[in-house]
Order: sequence, then structure tokens, then C-alpha cells
Amino acid sequence: MDTIAPPNPNRRIPWALRLKRLLPRSLFGRTLLIIVIPTLITLAAATFVFFDRHWYTVTNRMTYALAGDVAVTVNLLQNSHNADNTASIIRLADDKMNLFISFAPGETLDHTAHESFNPLRNILRAALNDRLSYPFDIDMRSSMEEVAIKVGVPEGVYTILSPERRIYTPTTEVFIAWMTGSSILLSTIALLFMRNQIRPIRRLADAAEAIGKGRDVPWFKLEGAAEVRQAAAALMVMRDRLKRQMTQRTAMLAGVSHDLRTPLTRMRLQLEMMRDSSATQELNTDIDDMESMLEAYLAFARGEEAEAAVEVDLGELLSEVVAAVQRQNPRIRLNAPRNAKVVLRRSAMKRCLANLVGNAARYGKQAHINVALRDHAVDIVIDDDGPGVRPEQREEVFRPFMRLETSRNPATGGIGLGLTIARDIARSHGGDVVLEDSPLGGLRARVWLPV
Repeated sequence: MDTIAPPNPNRRIPWALRLKRLLPRSLFGRTLLIIVIPTLITLAAATFVFFDRHWYTVTNRMTYALAGDVAVTVNLLQNSHNADNTASIIRLADDKMNLFISFAPGETLDHTAHESFNPLRNILRAALNDRLSYPFDIDMRSSMEEVAIKVGVPEGVYTILSPERRIYTPTTEVFIAWMTGSSILLSTIALLFMRNQIRPIRRLADAAEAIGKGRDVPWFKLEGAAEVRQAAAALMVMRDRLKRQMTQRTAMLAGVSHDLRTPLTRMRLQLEMMRDSSATQELNTDIDDMESMLEAYLAFARGEEAEAAVEVDLGELLSEVVAAVQRQNPRIRLNAPRNAKVVLRRSAMKRCLANLVGNAARYGKQAHINVALRDHAVDIVIDDDGPGVRPEQREEVFRPFMRLETSRNPATGGIGLGLTIARDIARSHGGDVVLEDSPLGGLRARVWLPV
């Protein structure tokens, strides 16, 4: 028989999952990433092509031209044996080739100075190595606008100053400025456009969240792309359909309750006219149970009844609920922070909390109620020390008319709609009700609501 190995907590996370965790979660952030990454890739590719093709080719040709002029000038000076001829060569190099030449007799080249990495200097060195037969050194730090080339000859050192423009083209700065500026401009335009496209999506998300919390959302102007407008229109149509279904359900149950109360009233009158007996008492008990069921039907229908959502102080609301329940069990402790304001339907939420607190007071000797505020939610925890509910039955008790006789005494309970109504109301606010083990030994009912 094959065995399944337990999960290894030290297992390495795949790189794809790690990369996914680094990605932004919002639509705007992901759209920004989609725009920025291709722009940066295009900019990097264009820059690479520029430097690999244009800049290197042009610079290489310019440095070879300068190296040729330097080599020719040095050779002419070395072959000149006349002072007037030497002066004429130096003057000609200055006028025609923009080369200023000076000579230091008896000096030698100093190779101890080392310069940092400079691509332009390396290209010029390669050109001089190819064209010049004398040792040389290049100084590009002495002047910002000139390049000093020192050539060592047996008689001394020639210092040849050349304008930097002879080996450097300013199109590099122009190209980088153009690429950077155009990228920033295009990215800004794209961001402004995407912000206008994302705004309707955010409005749609806010409307869907408000509807999920049971709040009234008026019709709003449909904007954005056609798909976003279609989704917004479908959401509002769904809102109207839900309202109609809730209204129809409430009206139907109210009508059924009204129609059933009429024959029940006649039956009760007929029983009042009959002699008291065990049979009439049982019939009266049955009629009372049927009227209680009708009231429970209406309460269940009102759980989603249209009610305006207002800002409510949870502490005050729970104080009202506890004050009403303490008549049957005074050992109820409430711990709620001050000014815990939440937007909800007050009457419906009061009914939800009254059902849960009433269950805790009915089945336990003591009950503790605690309210905790989180970033985007509020937790209402109700603990009791009663018999509790087994874990496998904690979802079943939320079904309508479900009663657990093994864990809850049916003689003291209702007809099985209390927890159903509580969860129905909590979910209509976008929250939920869950049952857990209580540290008091009984049952914990946790209500969480988004804020």
C-alpha cells in the first residue's frame, strides 16, 4: 500500500511562485507594470543598438582619423631637420587639424599614472596603437574639453592637444535625452489614460461591496470601456432583481401568515366554546405552536427586509441586547470598545445579536461578549458554558427548522430558525456567523462584519 509523504515545511518555493508574489495585486499596479516593462525593454534595446552600431562605429572612425593625424604630424616632425620647417609643421597642424603641439626635450613618458575605465580612451588607444609607431600616453583628465596625447621620441616628449569634439560626438546626449524624455512622456500619457479606465472598475467594485454589505446603492453613471459598462449595468440589474425577490418573499410569507391566522382564530374561538379537556388543551397548544411558527416565518423574511444602513455604535447596540436578555440570565458580561462605529441595518443586526446572545443565556449559566476591531472588519465573540454543539453538527444547526435535541434542550428552544436568521442577517451585511469551541467550555458564536 502506497503511503503519502507529509508536506515538507522546508520545501523550496518554486521561482515562478516567488515571482508571482512580487507582482502587484491591484489592477492599476499590474497595468503600470505592463506599460513600464515593455518601455524599459524597448529603451534598453534601442540603447544597445545605438551604442553597438552608431556610437561605436562613429567614435571608432573619428579616433582613427585623429590617430592618423597625430602619426603623420609626429613623423613629419621627426623627419624635419630645420627649425623653420618644424615651426611650419606645428603651425600647419594647428591651423588645419586643430592640433596644438609642444615639445619637451629630454623628458620621458611617465606610465605610473593609471586612469579609470573609459571606453573612449580605450578606443583611442587602440587606434594609436595601430597608427603610431612611437610609445604614447593619453591624458583625458587634465582638461574637460581637450585630450592630451604624449608621444615619446628619442629626443623628448611631444604633447599634442586635440579638441574632444574630434573623438566624441554629442549625439549621445541627444539620443539619451530623447529616449528618456519620450519614454517619460509616453508613460505619463498611458498612466493618465489607464487611471481613467480603472476608475470605473473601482467604482464597480465599491458598488458590489456595498451591495454585499446590504447597503442601498443608487444608480450611477456608466463609464469606461464597453465591458465595464456592461458589468456595471448587470450589477445594478442584479441589485434590482434581488430587491424584488426579497420583497416578494416577505410579501408572500406575510400573506401566508395573514391567511393562516384567520382559520387559526376561528379554531381558537371554537375551542373556547367547547368544554375543557385534554384534547382541547392539546389543540390549543398546537395552535400556539402554529402561531409561533408564523411569527418565526415573518422574522426569517424580515432578516433581508429593506432597511436603510446607518452608522451604529456597536457598544450601545449590544448594551440594549444584553439588557433585554439579562432578565432570564443576569450573568452576562459585555466588553466592547468605545465609539465602535459600524455602518449596518440596525434593526436587523439587533435581531441577529439578540438571537445569538439569547441562545448563550438560555443554554449556559454565564455568557461573555467581546468586541474586537480589526483593519477592515469587526469581530463579535459570544461565549457560553453550556452543553455546546459537536463540530460535525455546527453547520447543520444553521439550516432552517434544524434542532439538535442531543445538545440543546428542545423544551426551551424555538422552532429552529434563530441561528438561520442570525447568519442570514450577517451574510446580508457581507459578513458571517461561525460556531467554535468556547474557552468557557461551551459554544462560541463568532460574528464578523466588514467595515
